[in-house]
Parts: sequence; structure tokens; C-alpha cells
Amino acid sequence: MQTNNQNRIRVNFQIKVPQVRVIQSDGTSIGIMPTREALQLAQSQELDLIEINPKAVPPVCKIADYGKFKYDEKKRLSETRKKQKIQELKELVFRPTTDENDMLHKLAFAKQFLSDGNKVKFTVKFRGREITHPQIARDKLYWITQQLNEFINPNPEISSEGRIMWMIVSPTK
Repeated sequence: MQTNNQNRIRVNFQIKVPQVRVIQSDGTSIGIMPTREALQLAQSQELDLIEINPKAVPPVCKIADYGKFKYDEKKRLSETRKKQKIQELKELVFRPTTDENDMLHKLAFAKQFLSDGNKVKFTVKFRGREITHPQIARDKLYWITQQLNEFINPNPEISSEGRIMWMIVSPTK
């Protein structure tokens, strides 16, 4: 009897409002009528009176088979879940002294992540006195954006906090 935890669908005698707007099972609108008459109409057709939109004034109710309605609702929800693309954040970590060959290897991973539709976070970790040369890390991050130019949205923001500098890039759609 629940579509999800917040919305509870009221059926037949659970509907306590004095008037409702009634819709037939084929989608045609009958109009506004007392709830008692709507219930009698639904019972005469051997169907249920299902409250579709309780927030409308008066609430909207549909005359339909409740079992079929629940099945269709569940099917519609599973279809919307299938269509949703979950975007993950993948992280690639390196240091300011990481060699170009290793960077190219990390770029190959980044291209794969971006082609799968995921965001990629490039993190530069400083050790010891490396923090005194943040421009080296900033140059590496700019180099990465140049290499991934066709795969990412333009101008990602470079941020830093303490001994870490990072940049998050998102794929172009």
C-alpha cells in the first residue's frame, strides 16, 4: 500500500475528504463529485477509488483496479531507476615530482574513467619542502587539462588546502 516511505496511497474508504475530482480508468475526467458517490461509481464498475494527488483541491482520484495500479506504479519506478546514470568520483593521486611517463599512465586511466561518464579528481600531495614550490604542481594540473581537453568540460578549478592541491574534471556530454 506504499509507493515509497513518504507517500501513502489511500484507497476506497480510506479517503476521508468530502469531495474528489474523479478520473475514469481510461483517463477521461468525470468531474468533481462527493466521495460517497465516487465510491459507489467505482464499486458499480467492480473497481477501486484510488487517490492519485492528495494535495490538489479537491484531491484527484482515479477509478481503477488497485492491484494493476500498484503493478504499473512499481514498473514505472523500476524503469526510472534503470534510466538513471550514477556518476562516480574517481581519484588519481600523484606528487609534484612524478615523471611524465607515470603521468601518461595516469592519463590513460583518466580517459577511461571520463569515457565511462565519471568525474575524475586529480590530487597532488606534497611531502617535505615540496610545498614551497606549488607552481610545479599547478603546472602539472594545467598540463593534464591540456591533454584531456577533448574529454572534459573547460576550465576546471584548481584548489589547495594544506599539503594537498586538487582539481576535479567532469566529462563532456
